[in-house]
Amino acid sequence: MLKFRNDDLYIENVKLSDIAKEYGTSTYVYSKQQIISNFENYKKAMVLRDGLICFACKTNSSGAILKILAGLGAGADTTSGGEIYRCLKAGFNPSNIVYAGVGKTAEEIEYALKSKIFMFNVESFEELDIIDKIAGKMKRKANIAFRINPYVNPDTHSYIATGKKGTKFGIPYEDAVKAYLTAKKKKNISVVGIHYHIGSQILEVEPFVVAAKKIKKIVDEVEMNGMWISYIDCGGGLGIKYEKGEKVPSPKCLISEIFSVFDKDKKFIFEPGRSIIGNAGHLLAKVLYRKMSGGKSFLITDVGMNDLIRPTLYDAYHEIVPVKKTRVKKVRSDVVGPICESGDFMGKDRMLPIVDQGEYLLVTCAGAYGAAMSSEYNSRPPLAEVLVDGKQTKLIRKRASYKDLVFNEIL
Repeated sequence: MLKFRNDDLYIENVKLSDIAKEYGTSTYVYSKQQIISNFENYKKAMVLRDGLICFACKTNSSGAILKILAGLGAGADTTSGGEIYRCLKAGFNPSNIVYAGVGKTAEEIEYALKSKIFMFNVESFEELDIIDKIAGKMKRKANIAFRINPYVNPDTHSYIATGKKGTKFGIPYEDAVKAYLTAKKKKNISVVGIHYHIGSQILEVEPFVVAAKKIKKIVDEVEMNGMWISYIDCGGGLGIKYEKGEKVPSPKCLISEIFSVFDKDKKFIFEPGRSIIGNAGHLLAKVLYRKMSGGKSFLITDVGMNDLIRPTLYDAYHEIVPVKKTRVKKVRSDVVGPICESGDFMGKDRMLPIVDQGEYLLVTCAGAYGAAMSSEYNSRPPLAEVLVDGKQTKLIRKRASYKDLVFNEIL
């Protein structure tokens, strides 16, 4: 939903320069229509089977965005009690909420049971014991799936590869059947599914299919032992296009390939996050200063690594574009922020036109793991967030003040 009209960059039908003038910078800006379109692509791909599209709200937990997705009929993939709380506040049906996470606390488990969520994705034998114990005290049955580590290592950054051997996630593949036989003996546990997730920002279908085939073997063996698995929870992980030339499979291509692995009577859960919100959100920045140092050109902006940590943490690439077209020559520059760290950058060695002080840049495809991973490092207040719908803009998160920084402190 980004497009130049004449010399101005628009998001839907609003000039980004107008958003900067009205709401200030740095500011996260989201396209409502892009969110809807991305979700509908998954919904259409699911028509042949029963199941849920559960938005992975760790990617972006903004209440307004969650509310949009809840209104579209999405489920929620949550990883903490706080995410469950946010999703309930946003209007998600608790029976469409799945609770994953390798370190669920007893308090979070109790809260999830009280909230009547659909299912826990269980990651260890000890977690199973705790859920069974708490459910027993509450006189409830807890629906569970085991997260099984299929030992598949996709081509992605090592920090976001979660299905390879030796990670903290899931039940080891060789212990999968044992886990189900253990759960069968628990009085307060109802086994309804199996879960796997191999990582994030994956740009090929093949690793997903390899993982699905390995999980199918577990399903078959578990069912031969007299247990029925209704739901195949395939996790998320489909990537988006960050750089020119990258090719990304469609949700339809991914889902149809996975459907072909499993029997037709199975129900499915998919947990997309980045591929729903990633290219729907962008970070609007202002150039504060231009500087030459050591033979290098720097554009110093008001966006810091505390606002978008992905380039620093993952060496992630985000395209950076001026919001006004210019015909001046391009210069190789580092786009950096004001944080007191040499690792504070949005992009290095970018060919950009000479942008004057006070003009605006857009860091694109920052909707996933942008605002959600931001912090107050260097005592920088959290940013404003704006939702665009056609010609309309709406402030969905106020820019924090200095007073907000110390709001919860006891001085």
